[in-house]
Amino acid sequence: MTRTLDIAKDLISKKSITPNDAGCQDLLIRHLNLLGFTIENMNYGDVRNFYAKRGTNSPLVVFAGHTDVVPTGPEDKWQSPPFTPTVTDNKLYGRGAADMKSSLAAFIVSIEEFVAANPNHPGSIALLITSDEEGVATDGTVKVIEALKNRKEQIDYCIVGEPTSNLEFGDTVKNGRRGSLSAKLIVEGIQGHIAYPELIKNPIHEIAPVIHDLVNTVWDEGNEYFPKTSWQISNINGGTGATNVVPGEVEVLFNFRYSTESSAESLKTRVEETLKKYQLNYKIYWNHSGQPYLTEKGLLVNKLSEAIEEVLKIKPVISTTGGTSDGRFIATLCDQVVEFGPINESIHKINEYVAVDDVDKLKNIYRITLEKILLT
Repeated sequence: MTRTLDIAKDLISKKSITPNDAGCQDLLIRHLNLLGFTIENMNYGDVRNFYAKRGTNSPLVVFAGHTDVVPTGPEDKWQSPPFTPTVTDNKLYGRGAADMKSSLAAFIVSIEEFVAANPNHPGSIALLITSDEEGVATDGTVKVIEALKNRKEQIDYCIVGEPTSNLEFGDTVKNGRRGSLSAKLIVEGIQGHIAYPELIKNPIHEIAPVIHDLVNTVWDEGNEYFPKTSWQISNINGGTGATNVVPGEVEVLFNFRYSTESSAESLKTRVEETLKKYQLNYKIYWNHSGQPYLTEKGLLVNKLSEAIEEVLKIKPVISTTGGTSDGRFIATLCDQVVEFGPINESIHKINEYVAVDDVDKLKNIYRITLEKILLT
């Protein structure tokens, strides 16, 4: 049993279902106090956040992550209790094992080892930790970043410990994420008896050509870093449940995952132009939950990639695929933000796990990256 694994198990044992921190941050803070970090608790509502910093000089390297986890689902489906960390067949099982309590443990021990070897190191190290990443994410990292902006704090480099690896540990580094734009569209018709089409206006029929056009629209071609912008429907609801009644309205929920080649405003405009083309009676409610962000290949991407190659002997792919993360908030204050962590195959699933051997390899990658940035 290694120190990194011990801390990961301690964290997994805490039932920190979002936005409840359940004592995880107190555990991390105890370790950081011993390393001479200055701790700022920055809590908002039910959400716990902290910003811990060691040093006052630049460059500043920040490790960012979250202590909250998603609900477990039916616990009787788990092979072991989800908040009882269990090692079986060289895998550590438990909710948060991959997303992202092993990364948090690796942050701590990588910094411990770095500081032990370099007690008077140049530059500064910080951690930005929240309990509001898996939920609505309105009182977590975004609020801490606002506070740091207000006092003119500058972050030079940031590593977010999200589980980015795909098929093999270390195969993927995220250097950005697509933007996310959602909408609820309500198209109104005239409800009535299905046998009297002259007296009704079927909103499902009305919206059908709109859906056809939007599905077949090429929103952009993407670029070197981003795939093409994608438009997808997640829900369609309409009807009374009766087979002889045409509904009065239909509701459609959809989402864009968009590249830096498009903007939220341009996508909204194009959708509404299509709706107006078919002269629909509609209401639309937009929710823009994240701008796309991108760190072009530079010092941070290069040094992290070098560390991965040293430890794992593989060259990672640099990618922007996947969902959103708190990197989108940090990128408004920091030009170089990357995400790297364990294999993501089991995240949010029953029997979430991380390979035991990967936990200390992850710690070593974080430590070597620190060395390459602050000591060279």
